[in-house]
Amino acid sequence: MKLSHSPASVTARFDDTHLIGYAGLVPAMRLAEAAGLYQLAKDLVHVPGDKGANPDLKIASLLAGMAAGADCIDEMDLIRHGGMDKLFTNWRAPSTLGSFLRSFSFGHARQVEALATGLLHGLDRCSALFGPNGAAGPVMVDIDDTLIEVFSPSKQGAAIGYTKVRGLDLLLATASTRQAPPVVIGSRLRKGSAHSARGATKLVEDALGVIDRSTLAGRQVWLRADSGFYNHQITSAIMKRDGWFSLTIRTDPLIRKAIAAIPDDAWTAIRYPEAIFDDQLDAWISDAEVAETLFTAFKSKGAPVTARLVVRRIPEAQPQPDQQGLFQVWRYYGFITNVPIDEYDTVTIDQAHRQHAVIEQVNAALKQAALAHLPCAKFAANMVWATCAIMTHNLLRALASITGDPQITKATPTGIQRTLIQVPARIATSGRRTIMHLPHNWTWATSWLAAFTTSARAPA
Repeated sequence: MKLSHSPASVTARFDDTHLIGYAGLVPAMRLAEAAGLYQLAKDLVHVPGDKGANPDLKIASLLAGMAAGADCIDEMDLIRHGGMDKLFTNWRAPSTLGSFLRSFSFGHARQVEALATGLLHGLDRCSALFGPNGAAGPVMVDIDDTLIEVFSPSKQGAAIGYTKVRGLDLLLATASTRQAPPVVIGSRLRKGSAHSARGATKLVEDALGVIDRSTLAGRQVWLRADSGFYNHQITSAIMKRDGWFSLTIRTDPLIRKAIAAIPDDAWTAIRYPEAIFDDQLDAWISDAEVAETLFTAFKSKGAPVTARLVVRRIPEAQPQPDQQGLFQVWRYYGFITNVPIDEYDTVTIDQAHRQHAVIEQVNAALKQAALAHLPCAKFAANMVWATCAIMTHNLLRALASITGDPQITKATPTGIQRTLIQVPARIATSGRRTIMHLPHNWTWATSWLAAFTTSARAPA
């Protein structure tokens, strides 16, 4: 590809007030309005003082800026460029949004979390956020935490955690199905040194309540988590719901004893569809074996749970790769689960549990977007910022779902921004109607128009 003109003949001027660069904000914000964003903000968010006035317009401005790609307060000014005022009114300036965020206390930040839950239900009602109605299969609920790095020790709650990095810790719960990618259904921003399981039980209970009030109600729920969430409170919470769980275990003496008792002929060889890079071995691993046995966990806590112990073992690297060892040495990874064996056999459930890694994609997507920075020194302000980032993530997922394009539906949020939001357009008026002239031969024109049309018909 090359320029059709010589560089000297190409000029640029920033003077056209009829151009916009984010035409996709029209269907996105129309969908948010249909989902009840503005009314929910008026009803639920009550921050005292003049800085807390008009919370609906200010939160909508934050979501619009994040949907367009802003990852700090200063970049919120991008929603006020060119001809945006011909399509939207009452956008708030970055300075106003910064003052709004800093006026929050912890209790008021929790009001925004309630707003996020209400918006999620509204998006579920207005789109195929969780997949088509009547779909079958379990609902995968994944929980995990991730550290958002900060560089200023003056930020409230900033601390050095187990990753040896200073930051704030974000606890997430996501829900996904075979038909729909992960959607965030619960979150908590915590001190950077917080243990993974701190507050996780309450988060799981809240997430299950969200599912029960959504279009996923009545479907089998399967909770997946890593070893940081291996405790009896979480298993009790999911078992009260008659749900399934699969939790990675810590390798303690009891686990080693249970693994040693597995007969040699019980191991089934498996081959991964794609090789996996092992950081500890500094090598690509493609072969493994799996087996299972029964194990009673949490006996010392007075809440024993007898479940399947599924163990995957991989060959240990030889000290000298060019020399064979006298005998094979294995490394073991296991998890406990109450999923019936007639539903998922040993090999299948091992594959299904390892798909828990999809939540890492959500963590990465949030950090590539608005959570690239936590903008304020106040902890409550950063709570609101993080919650708005999560609402934006879910809004983009809902927008992609109404396009009817499977490729866009499964795309990353960054991909959704690039194909649906960051679309240039020229604004014109004719017969008292506003017309957006979009690029000719735009690759995703059909999908964009489907989102634009469907958002206009979304039930309010």
